[in-house]
Amino acid sequence: MQVTNYSFEHLPFSKLFKAYTQNFDEVSEFFETSPFDGNAISQKIDEFNFQGDRKQTASILSALNKEFNAHDEAIRNIERLEKENALAVVTGQQLGVYGGALYTVFKTISTIHIAQKLEKEFDRPVVPVFWLADEDHDYDEVRKLTIIDKDEPKTFSLPPKNNHLPTVADLPIPEEISDMRSQLKELLYNTDFSDGLWKILDESFQEGHSFFEAFGLFISRLFSKHGLVMAGSNHPDVKEATGEYLKISVEKADKIRRQLEEKSANLSEGYHQQVTLYDSNLFYLDDETGRTKISRNGNGWKADGNIEWSTSQLVDEIDTHPDRFSPNVFLRPILQDALLPTVGYVAGPGETAYYGQMKSMYQCFDMEMPIIYPRLSATLIEPAIDRIIGELPFEIHEYGNRIEDLESDYVERTDQHDIEAIFEDWQARVEEISDYKKKDVADIDTTLEAAAEKATSVYMNELNKLKGKVYRSVKKQDQTQLDRIQRIKANLFPKGELQERTIAGIFFMNKYGIDVWDKLLSSLDPDEDFSDHKLVYL
Repeated sequence: MQVTNYSFEHLPFSKLFKAYTQNFDEVSEFFETSPFDGNAISQKIDEFNFQGDRKQTASILSALNKEFNAHDEAIRNIERLEKENALAVVTGQQLGVYGGALYTVFKTISTIHIAQKLEKEFDRPVVPVFWLADEDHDYDEVRKLTIIDKDEPKTFSLPPKNNHLPTVADLPIPEEISDMRSQLKELLYNTDFSDGLWKILDESFQEGHSFFEAFGLFISRLFSKHGLVMAGSNHPDVKEATGEYLKISVEKADKIRRQLEEKSANLSEGYHQQVTLYDSNLFYLDDETGRTKISRNGNGWKADGNIEWSTSQLVDEIDTHPDRFSPNVFLRPILQDALLPTVGYVAGPGETAYYGQMKSMYQCFDMEMPIIYPRLSATLIEPAIDRIIGELPFEIHEYGNRIEDLESDYVERTDQHDIEAIFEDWQARVEEISDYKKKDVADIDTTLEAAAEKATSVYMNELNKLKGKVYRSVKKQDQTQLDRIQRIKANLFPKGELQERTIAGIFFMNKYGIDVWDKLLSSLDPDEDFSDHKLVYL
């Protein structure tokens, strides 16, 4: 496995993310610490102060990770979190069926790599943590899976659900998982690794398990051997441990809103605002109406189902029943950092953008934003693609263009031979010399002049036949290359998107082994900071 750098410049990432990775000073007002500045990182770690209860955190994580059959290395890391100097590097993701798209794997690998790097550099425990998005409500985001079939992306989906869903984490894996499994097994051709892969998938994503259990078992099975610890907030003990921060989000709601508005407005001047702002950053969980947003009602608050509170009543309700409340995208990192000694968070491009809106919000909770590390961004290049990609005149990023544009660009760039000019010149020369030679023949015997004319005509006819063969040969060669263009595009930019955003990780595990991610992790440069996109040659 070979890993090379490829600039983000021409790839479809946001202006903010490109500035963040290539010129941090341009966006430094929106973040606390540069992930690329060794001195700033050292200062952040030296000054880090965790206000939470480490023993309580370890107890909660220990119980959860045992449910996921965590490796001894993960259990040992949970014990290490009790040490006063222990730190955590955290990432998180939605609970995608069969593990979801590649970027989930890449975020996990990045978190493990950065934790190992910081531990070695600062000689203190640094634990990688995966925060399961167990309060997420977007079922459509997790029920779909895409693989490559005959050089075309093909998507599989579990059936949709009604509008009044509990959190996705609580949903049971439906019986239709067996249909998806059968369809995938039919298209993911059998390899030496298939049996092992399906054993893991079947043990995790089985009917009766919740999405939380299934996804947690899958990620833990792959990565807890590297010390990765699983965490989440959809648990009574976590809600109780972080309840004070839920109450602060209500008591300081107006100040938090002002801070978010100010920073979001500043961000929008040069970049884009990732997340829309609302009156509160809380949802209310109700048996009848499901998960509903809490919003302003004059000086008080309300939720669907004619539920109303004054501010003091809402704070009392949180104090009494913290399990009835759920954080939004802004409040989730606060709860995460209240439970864990989070020195760094590994973020995708979209997450980096919404963290940029949050810097001042952290101050409302007497906290500081962690170091926001960009995750590994990569394109996996299979040997069959590597063999043909060098024969075409395109850079990797150009395969993100429309296929029609690629085909026309190819013709323009490779039209090296003017076939018409070649044969026009040839015919002109034949006619010129034939005129002289026909006269020479006529001087010898006038009765042979017609035969000489016929010979020239036959020759010209053969030239026309040859020209036709040349055209067909060029067309055949071009079609072969045009087919290759289509194939490369389908593999590197399926559906016009980056591969990492679309193709499921299990597609590559089936072909290259369950340990393919272990090999990728070990192939990374020890000092890697993920400031460039990677091309990974399998």
